[in-house]
Amino acid sequence: QVRLVESGGGLAQAGASLTLSCSSSTLSLSMYTMAWFRQVPGKEREFVAHITWTGKITSYADSVKGRFTISRDNGKNLAYLQMNILKPEDTAVYYCAATPRGRAAYQRASIGSYEFWGQGAQVTVSS
Repeated sequence: QVRLVESGGGLAQAGASLTLSCSSSTLSLSMYTMAWFRQVPGKEREFVAHITWTGKITSYADSVKGRFTISRDNGKNLAYLQMNILKPEDTAVYYCAATPRGRAAYQRASIGSYEFWGQGAQVTVSS
């Protein structure tokens, strides 16, 4: 069974930082474009950031640009989301996603472009 596993979520105060990690025991993440999405109850899952398999290209949702940084360490088979200057509106379940590099019709912010998902990690930011 293909698995992505998020870790590092938790409770933080506004203005603080958290780092999420994404790992896999079944995928060699160096073969995949990676992304982070987030979801709050009653709302659609939304794109947060993506990174290509080389790590050379990244993109961010406007709401997190300048505060969040996506990165990867292919040697450790890990992807990260560094979250700084957290805001209460960042409270959500954060999901790691992966899709094979070079996937046809890939759209970085589209849920349907990603084949594999983690179970999610709760991030709660208090004011």
